[in-house]
Formats: sequence, C-alpha cells, structure tokens
Amino acid sequence: MTLQQEVIKRLRCKPEINVKEEIRLTINFLKDYLKKNDFLETLVLGISGGQDSTLCGKLCQMAITELREETGRDYKFIAVRLPYGTQFDEADCNDALNFIQPDKVYTVNIKNAVDASVESLKAAGIAISDFAKGNEKARERMKVQYSIATMNKGIVVGTDHAAEAITGFYTKYGDGGVDIVPLYRLNKRQGKALLKELNCPEHLYLKKPTADLEEDRPALADEVALGVTYDNIDDYLEGREVPEEAKKIIETHYIKSEHKRNMPVTIFDFYNI
Repeated sequence: MTLQQEVIKRLRCKPEINVKEEIRLTINFLKDYLKKNDFLETLVLGISGGQDSTLCGKLCQMAITELREETGRDYKFIAVRLPYGTQFDEADCNDALNFIQPDKVYTVNIKNAVDASVESLKAAGIAISDFAKGNEKARERMKVQYSIATMNKGIVVGTDHAAEAITGFYTKYGDGGVDIVPLYRLNKRQGKALLKELNCPEHLYLKKPTADLEEDRPALADEVALGVTYDNIDDYLEGREVPEEAKKIIETHYIKSEHKRNMPVTIFDFYNI
C-alpha cells in the first residue's frame, strides 16, 4: 500500500460524493450525538467568515433546528465571533452569520487576552515570534469557546476536514482542540459543493482561504503557507495523480504533523512493554 492509499484510508475521503447525502449524513450525525448524550443542549462554533466555519455553522444550525422541532427541547446553536482587534474580512463574517442564522451570537475580542499573554511571557524572559503569537490567538479562541460551552451545557464543534487534517494545518490545542468534527472526511472542493447546494453566497466559498494568524504577513493565503494548492491536496485525497513536487510537499506535511492527529504519547506507544 502506498502512503497515498494509507492516507486516504485513514482520513476516509471519497473520490466522489453525493452532496445531498453528505448534508443529511452530517446533520443526522450531530443530532444523534446530542440525543445519545442527553445532558448536552448546545453546539458552539467559532465563525471566521471562511468556507469551513460557514459550512459547519450552517449544518449545526440545521441540526439544532430539526432537533428542537422533533423533541421540544431547548437545543441551541451558538456562533462565536472571535476577532483579534478589527477583523480584515468583517463583511464576510457578517455575511456568513446572515447565511447561517444562528440561535445566538457572541462576540469576544481576544486582543487584550492575547497581548497580556505575550507580555507575561516577555516579562519572564520569553519573547515569542509572530508565528508563535498566531498560535496564541488560536488557543485563546478555543479557550473562549470552551468557556461558553461550559456555561451552556454544550460542546465545541471543530471545522477540521480531510484537506486540513492531511497537512496538519491547524494549531494543536487551538482550532484542533475540539469535541466533534462533523466535516471530517470531506476535502476542500467537496465542502464547496455542499455550500453551493445549501445556497450559500458564492463569495464565501470562492474566497482564498487564510488562517490570518500572522501580523507580519496578514491574510496570508493557506496555499502560500503550505506551498501547495488545495486542488493538488484534494486530487491527492481523491486518489488522483498529482505533480511529483506537490506530492512530496503534501506527504512531508502529513509525516511532520502526525503528532497532531494522535492522542498524547504514553510509554506504551514508545516501548513494546
């Protein structure tokens, strides 16, 4: 088995999907999880204005709406805006919220908390890089979401999907530290297909994806940071041939980010005892 075949098997990405079936499967998954864990009432998700959180948020709200109608219980979906100062694509974030129509929206500006953390580290003699500060932002955003979830009998939803998982393009214990990942198995183009089916405004899923964590390189496109296009990544995940250089980059990202896809290492992982 080639590494490409191993990756596809592990991440469960299909070469083709039935869009309507994948939408229904995702909604049912969220509903069934909440019904099985009947002490939960809320789904919490950070909304950035990008493709992944827009899709995930819409599916969460659809699932919650159906659950309320079916059970009569006060289930709810909370969307959380988490800007650092002023968000450069503020309009897109508002458009995403208008499309999702969440039950509740909170806005928590993380700037003061992140800056305080950076200054505390500096006072201790640790001056962190702009890249490391980006990870501070991602982890602060997740901390806020867990606080909101805790106060609302909820769980935190993540937007991780196959094209993100393969590259490890997320912050460990930041946007990677969640309770449930309903998009796991889909690649980037498949996510776009679901949004198109859901009548999402086109500009929200055709915009260039960016994590926007670095201040020295604001709104840096994911594809620039990764050194490979999402089309190449999606082709790889669908079992297609990709240029050799792109394949090498994708597989290098996959190998280097293996720790992000695993639980913390124990002695039994390291020694055969």
